[in-house]
Parts: sequence; structure tokens; C-alpha cells
Amino acid sequence: MNGKNLVINLNKPKGLTSQQAVTKVKKLFAARKAGHAGTLDPIATGILLVCLNEATKITRFLAEADKEYLAMMKLGERTDTLDSEGKIIYKAPHFSVDKNLIEPVLERFRGNIQQVPPMYSAIKVSGKPLYMLARKGIEIERQHRSVNIYKLDMIGFVPPFLEIRVLCSKGTYIRTLCDDIGTALGIGAHVVELKRTKIGDFMLNDSAAFDELPHKEKSVCSIDASLSHLKDIILSSSDFIRMANGAMITSGNLPELPADSYLRLKNPDGKLFAIGKSTGSGIKIERLLHIL
Repeated sequence: MNGKNLVINLNKPKGLTSQQAVTKVKKLFAARKAGHAGTLDPIATGILLVCLNEATKITRFLAEADKEYLAMMKLGERTDTLDSEGKIIYKAPHFSVDKNLIEPVLERFRGNIQQVPPMYSAIKVSGKPLYMLARKGIEIERQHRSVNIYKLDMIGFVPPFLEIRVLCSKGTYIRTLCDDIGTALGIGAHVVELKRTKIGDFMLNDSAAFDELPHKEKSVCSIDASLSHLKDIILSSSDFIRMANGAMITSGNLPELPADSYLRLKNPDGKLFAIGKSTGSGIKIERLLHIL
């Protein structure tokens, strides 16, 4: 593929940080630079999109996509990290859970909900990640965030373990969701297994483990294919020249586009050269890609 400006659909194994996984992929492909489109905790497995070279410019457009997870939680215990790597801070005495009571609780977490990000997260406050403060025993107030839970299904229940499938918007913390479900059940909970199975059009079945790279073709994508969820616009020669020189083009000869939508901008030969943004009155370049 063109100049190794690629997006790799990696099936991250348990125990590695996202950055460690990126470093391994970067070395494997002999890439100049690399990044990822959405962190996975060390405890988590599944899809990690690793972007190489010019593809590092599209990480935020990939991270915008909805995501699907499978999560196994242990009921009856809360931990300080909200997962099994943390210290137990609460243990429910002699609890039992009626399976019929779980569905009404899950219903409360479907749709648009408010979440408080966990202290053990990469969110920065005054330039410092929250997890660095948490490791020092410092807890600070965090702002609620609005996220969307499109689907939340119970797919297994063998007490004390509850398994759920979640389809959610960007920015959703599954650890927080499981902790909140445990609190709503009155007994606490924490994540013991977490797998990301989908990011936008990227599927777990198409991902590759390290020993399958780079030979599993479906796991290695061009920038253009990776952004297939964005509408593409093939420009006329005159519009292409104007945009390549940094000018905005008006919407006179363009299809009607929602304001603030992102687009794949292509030259008259149909080759991707930039990510554009519709302003309502025209299109401007949001990110120029040096891949022609």
C-alpha cells in the first residue's frame, strides 16, 4: 500500500499499554511515526487502531466513531481503579442478585447518560494525567460528561459474574459504566475482562494479532479506506487548485452538506488529498494529507 501510510486494525493482547502496542507495530512496519485512535487499558483486549506515518493525521477522525465492547464484571466488589488491577475498597456482605432485577437496572443506563471519568484515566487536569494524581492518593473533582449508550445487553450471568455488550459513543468509560451498574444494584462491581469488538466500520474479526501482521490483509487499511464512513467529494480541477493553495471553496456546485460535517476531499483523479469540513457556506481544509 502507498508508502506505508496505513491504519492497522490490531487485536491488542492483555497486559500491554496502548503505547507499548503502538511501539511494536511501528517497529514491525519500520514506520517513521505512529499513534493510536483511542486508548485501551492494559487489562483490555481487542481493537486498537494504530496509525502509521501520514495516517497519524487522521486519528481524531477515527476516534470520533462509535464503539462496541464486551465486558465481564464481578458483582459485590468495588476497586479503586474500577477494574481487577486495583485495590478492593468495598465488599458487599452475603449478597445475592435476582437475574430479573438486572434488566431494569440496565435500562436506566441506556440512552444519553452522565458519567464522571475515573481518577485512573489519561484525562489531563492542569497538564497532568489524572492517573498520576490517583497514584499519589489524590482525588479531585471531575466534571460530568454526556455520553450515549445505544445498546446495553446482558449476554451472560453466572453469579457473581455479569457479562454485558455495550454499543456507545466516543468518550464512554466502560469501567465507570460497570461501577455505576454495581452501585445501582446496591452491591458494587468492577471490570475483570474487557474486549473492544468494533470501532466504526472496523470489526474484531478483521483485526490481527502481532504474529499475523502484516500478512492478514483485512487488518491493514489505506487512509482512504479507513475513512469510508466520511462522504467523499471529487473536486473539479479549478476547485482542487484553489483548495491545494489553502483557499475555501463555496458550495455553489457542491451537494448540500450538513454544517460541521467532515469529508474526504479528492483530486480530479479521485485520489484523497485532504480531510475537509463543511461550513454551511462552503468547504475548508481541516487536515492536508501528503499522500498524492
